[in-house]
Amino acid sequence: MTAPANIAAVIIGRNEGARLVAGLASLKGQVARIVYVDSGSTDNSLEAARAAGAQVVELDLEQPFTAARARNAGFDALDPVPEFVQFIDGDCMLEPGWIAAALDAMTSVADLGIVTGWRSEIYPDASVYNGLADFEWHRPAGDIEGCGGDMMVRGAVFAAVGGFNPRVIAAEDEEFCTRVRKAGWRVHRLPEAMTRHDADMLRFGQWWQRAIRTGHGFAQVGALHPEYFARERQRVWLFGALLPAVAVVAAVVQPLALPVVALIYMLSYLRTVRGVMAEGLDLRRAMHQSVFLSLSKLPNFWGLLTYHWRVLRRRDMAIIEYK
Repeated sequence: MTAPANIAAVIIGRNEGARLVAGLASLKGQVARIVYVDSGSTDNSLEAARAAGAQVVELDLEQPFTAARARNAGFDALDPVPEFVQFIDGDCMLEPGWIAAALDAMTSVADLGIVTGWRSEIYPDASVYNGLADFEWHRPAGDIEGCGGDMMVRGAVFAAVGGFNPRVIAAEDEEFCTRVRKAGWRVHRLPEAMTRHDADMLRFGQWWQRAIRTGHGFAQVGALHPEYFARERQRVWLFGALLPAVAVVAAVVQPLALPVVALIYMLSYLRTVRGVMAEGLDLRRAMHQSVFLSLSKLPNFWGLLTYHWRVLRRRDMAIIEYK
């Protein structure tokens, strides 16, 4: 099968090892050109990419690494700029048939700026944390406000909006989608399998770090687009900051208020369980995952604080890694 000449792929990674090899193999024959952008890998990623026939771009080690910066570097290496660019993370594999489905949508509907599909975890049962990630990816098809980093973008649209914001270290893909929508283009999720992801989250500490990064994204993207993640930030402030503070004060001043705080948390938890079950999980899994969804507001709040502390101190927005 001859790959369509009007599409290239940009894949980014850092020390992804076998995951990168699988991702590169999944792109073979699907696109006319592959650019791999490496963020300081110390494993065999560079050699693997070259062996797969990809053009390799190595980011300058003197500047902070971000996924946004890596994707921009990959796009900049595409000369001439193709009509469409498929972005994919280095810990993902492209699903067969996705490129054809995405191209069909893009060429049929003129105002689509970005199309994405369904991502799923390769090992959802390896840990509750992988299961949480798998659940997170399953969202309804149709026009959407934003999506993750696996997406097909019109080359002209990417260039027109200036690509990704390299200073945004988390939810940079959502921030990019927001600017694309504000420029008058639609962001659309097709009801098609797009990529398979290997979260490789096997420890509580990894999940906690990822939740901190999520909170950082809520704050940073919210600072750029106040309407975006507004509800998420409100919930983080309520359940990750205000209620814990009330509980601490109540424990010292008025212990009788503690059951009220506990009741608010319990009602929120039960509401989360109900919402998760409505999206397809059985009761046991819904109850288990809802514990972590409720608990996530604490590390999310730490991520919010991290962002605001960096702004206050005029620090670089360094990436927050979880694996």
